[in-house]
Amino acid sequence: MQSPLPVRDGVNATRLRLPDEGPWTTAMDYMMHRWGHIDPQGIEDRFDAGEIVGEGGVPLNRSTKLEDHTFIWYYRTLPPETRLPVEINILHQDEHILVVDKPHFLPTTPGGTYIQESTLVRLRNLLNLPDLIPMHRLDRMTAGLLLLSTNPETRGKYQVLFEKRQVQKEYECVSAATPAAGYPAVGFPVVVRNRMTKSRSYLLAEVIDGEPNAETRIEQTKTFDAGTHQRALYRLEPHTGKTHQLRVHMASLGLGIVNDAFYPDLLDKAPDDYSKPLQLLARGITFVDPISKQRVEYRSKLELSEARG
Repeated sequence: MQSPLPVRDGVNATRLRLPDEGPWTTAMDYMMHRWGHIDPQGIEDRFDAGEIVGEGGVPLNRSTKLEDHTFIWYYRTLPPETRLPVEINILHQDEHILVVDKPHFLPTTPGGTYIQESTLVRLRNLLNLPDLIPMHRLDRMTAGLLLLSTNPETRGKYQVLFEKRQVQKEYECVSAATPAAGYPAVGFPVVVRNRMTKSRSYLLAEVIDGEPNAETRIEQTKTFDAGTHQRALYRLEPHTGKTHQLRVHMASLGLGIVNDAFYPDLLDKAPDDYSKPLQLLARGITFVDPISKQRVEYRSKLELSEARG
């Protein structure tokens, strides 16, 4: 559903669905029920200023009845954020798409404690592109290639490529050269297939019984000495795009990715250590451009800090 409010400071207006019924007479009563304990004066001020709107951009006021609107939109009050000490590199830009190297630690889209400090909001503000939308996502801790749409009129043509899995992605990671104790030896290349699920209420993705819905081809490309042990660089080719898929699949082989705080073991929450980024990189992306009809390939210019040679 199209927001009647424009993007402001790189951030979309928030959409709220009002309940069909309840003990609230007005839309403001309901908002006070939800958030009045946080900023009751701010809610009143927004209604008085006409900053809360319904479909078509119709302003609401303190007496607007609950049943008058199904959806309303408003701008959140954004808390101050400390700028993360990482930068985005622009690799390609045209009238349809933007390709960037997303750094480790920067989320793709706003959420939680990261709003202004997200790749999308930073780029919208930097390039003055309020209609910018990512075509896919990278985990906050994963670096590398990210493709974004700059043109709403052609966006659907690129979205279809991702929906139909017509985009080939290549990742790199650093892990141990041989599986951890208790895991069988692996003959590369190997294809890992299983069924994965992830709840919004739980940090980790889980492997469960059932028909596989996640598949990754894994190839060991080189090994190297890392102090008293050997590590290796791996090429990962995901054929599906489940949350944390590559991290889970590597850990399932006893080859947890270097500096992974989630898999195979969830470590205690700690402040980000910018000297120890997750050693996972979105290296390449290939597809037939729906506008030019030419096969295009984009390659990351970043390098994993723990890779050697």
